[in-house]
Amino acid sequence: MRKRGKALSDNAVSSLSARLWRKGLLPHHDIGPRERAPKLALVADPREAELNGMFVLSRLAAFLRGIETGERRGLRLRERVVIVPAVESPIGSGGGRGQRYYPQVSRVAAEAMVELTQAAYYRVSIRPASPEVEDMPQVCLYAPNDDERASACLFGLPAVIERPVEETAPSDLMRAWRPCHGENFVIHAGQAGGLQTGHCETLFRALVAFLDRTGIVGGLRPSNEDEDLHYFGLEQICVVLAEQSGIFASNLSVGRWVRAGEALGHIYDGVSGDIQTRVVTPVAGLLASMRRQPLLCAGGLVAQVLTPDSMAQRGLARRRLGERHERQARRGL
Repeated sequence: MRKRGKALSDNAVSSLSARLWRKGLLPHHDIGPRERAPKLALVADPREAELNGMFVLSRLAAFLRGIETGERRGLRLRERVVIVPAVESPIGSGGGRGQRYYPQVSRVAAEAMVELTQAAYYRVSIRPASPEVEDMPQVCLYAPNDDERASACLFGLPAVIERPVEETAPSDLMRAWRPCHGENFVIHAGQAGGLQTGHCETLFRALVAFLDRTGIVGGLRPSNEDEDLHYFGLEQICVVLAEQSGIFASNLSVGRWVRAGEALGHIYDGVSGDIQTRVVTPVAGLLASMRRQPLLCAGGLVAQVLTPDSMAQRGLARRRLGERHERQARRGL
């Protein structure tokens, strides 16, 4: 367990939330019992065009508001949740075309977001890994502790990937969260700048499952389908690179299993239209990421394949760890 950083008191969080709304610095949702510190903070990364995260978190906020106001009978919001779906509105003040608001996050708004969310025990940043790549919904852990490994199971997403902490890997928000007490997660889903509704539905269900399994919301009856959960380390990520420049085209969907030697797509000549090369995966595994920006140079990223290794045994052990953690969360331990 990490030691506590300088987190705000429960009353200070409420006061800060009210001030930010009045000044229009950080539109957000503060839902649940105000006398408690937030249990969960969810943020769509403000420095990327994270439309999938913004869409899912705004829907989740509406869902929780409905529970809080009693519109959703039989459900109870037991804990406080802070949601930041976007730092600024995508529509300009004149009601005209949307502006590129994410890259222009002000320093004041960014600092306010850290201050507002660091008091939560669970903190989740939803962000794209790359603007050129589509990712299957996955949880990323950076130098995690055992509590984070256990809690990562509770989302029920198909892949949990452990990575070391590197300066260029986690976002500024994750680096700000790390010294604080609690657990931190990054979720990648879809591609920046676009809305992939299938990934959004998967992510929404995962967040609802997390709310149920941590005891934040009571009365939910999530699906009892067996979740195909796998854990992967950095050494199990196979990066497939382009051998030459051209236009890359593929009809494969992320989230499927591929065989060693299977074609991932083709690189075409941009002038003649001829196929220059066939791109194949050198290993068997789970297709976690696929390039969707067709123009590429030699050495550019084409795909990432997660190799299973001895995942059956490790996945089962981590799954059981997650189930034990779920039971403890329900008992309030």
